[in-house]
Amino acid sequence: MTLDDLMYRPGLLQGQRILVTGGGTGLGRVMAEAFLMLGAEVHLCGRRGCVVEQTAQELMQQHGGLAVGHACDVRQPDAIEHMLDGIWSRHGALTGLVNNAAGNFVSRTEDLSMRGFDAIANIVMRGSFNMVLDCGRRWLAEGRRASVLSILTTWVWNGSAFTVPSAMAKSGVHAMTQSLAVEWGNRGIRFNAIAPGLFPTEGMSARLNPQGGEHVRKDNPMGRNGRMPELANLAVFLMSAQAEYLTGQTIAIDGGQYQATGGNFAALSSWTDQDWAHARDAIESRNAADRQLRTT
Repeated sequence: MTLDDLMYRPGLLQGQRILVTGGGTGLGRVMAEAFLMLGAEVHLCGRRGCVVEQTAQELMQQHGGLAVGHACDVRQPDAIEHMLDGIWSRHGALTGLVNNAAGNFVSRTEDLSMRGFDAIANIVMRGSFNMVLDCGRRWLAEGRRASVLSILTTWVWNGSAFTVPSAMAKSGVHAMTQSLAVEWGNRGIRFNAIAPGLFPTEGMSARLNPQGGEHVRKDNPMGRNGRMPELANLAVFLMSAQAEYLTGQTIAIDGGQYQATGGNFAALSSWTDQDWAHARDAIESRNAADRQLRTT
């Protein structure tokens, strides 16, 4: 990504210090890169410390500025407290938080285990609330203004068959966004969310398109997937002072997919038992590979 991909003047986010959860790869990395390019100090966290640290180094080599990687499991309040204590003491208070860390996979609901459900819900809903609560308490105690952005999906409005844990968890974060926009609005803290359509990343495609092949919604009204700079531009706007009166909103960026089709996985109703068996095998293989990366 270059400055030509962004619609904003250089230095727009100068003086901001933004933490992006799940910032080492995918959409998190894209947003972190845009914030850094526009002058913000960027902090990235993820369970794989080597990944976020490498990403931080790569972003600084490409764009300058300061990017810092932190190993942190957002499901663990103690780990969050330790990370935020370090940021506050060594760098200063955060001015923004992006709840991007997530997990998801397609499955028939009757095939889910509680462990599988928790794997999604604990990262998405519990993790987002853990981050907001710890950051929020600090901001409120110090009388600071701040902005929180959460990455959701259009399923928060209509649910999604075959990704029920994600639909439930992201709906909870959607409710948190609306609720705290009111509760903390008069204390200078804004809450907004983005509901992206299909912006394919390697990890997402492996679990939501386990049948393989090109991951594209051919029924999208615009006939294409999203482009990463488009998402980055929206994220920058929502985190900037130019959006100071905008709070409590979830904004879809999906080429009209939600209006046209509902934007969810209802079409998987046509899958056979064999299709689901193949999907489970592919997802389990990807999960095993990710576990290996976390232990090396």
